[in-house]
Amino acid sequence: MAARKKGRKKAAARKPAKKAARRKAGRKKVAKKAMRRAKKGVRRAKKAVRRGRKKAGRKKAGKKATRKKAAKKATRRKGGRKKAGKKAAKKGKKKAAKRKPNPAFMKAMTPSSDLAAIVGGTPMPRTEVTKKLWAYIKKNNLQDARERRMINADDKLRKVLGKSRVSMFEMTRLVSAHLK
Repeated sequence: MAARKKGRKKAAARKPAKKAARRKAGRKKVAKKAMRRAKKGVRRAKKAVRRGRKKAGRKKAGKKATRKKAAKKATRRKGGRKKAGKKAAKKGKKKAAKRKPNPAFMKAMTPSSDLAAIVGGTPMPRTEVTKKLWAYIKKNNLQDARERRMINADDKLRKVLGKSRVSMFEMTRLVSAHLK
């Protein structure tokens, strides 16, 4: 019975050693694969550079050849040859359709009494409200000199925004609460 226990202990001691060896071998394989990939990447990059050089050389040579051909054609025509018939008209590119404004932005909104003191009381689209707000900010020099995206509100604007200093992105969100 004691012999069995000793055998079990030895086998138990061997298992972690085998696992560690397998892990180590696995790590080596992974490292080798990574090295191969890296080398392959370097080779591909070098090839691409070489191809680029070759193409650049071809382009230069191609330009020279086309110049020579053009010169030959010009001399032939001077020699009394008739010109070929007119070429077929090139098809023009289709013009892209003009971008239509989003109807939600163009919907006339009525400003609140506080906002009406700045932009006017007539119903107008959001885009127009923003334009007039920026005109007011520029006119009264309310944009911060150092941080251009910050707006220092005066008394009228403070009623609308609720703060004395607001970023330009936050401003549009706060103004939308004053439009119905």
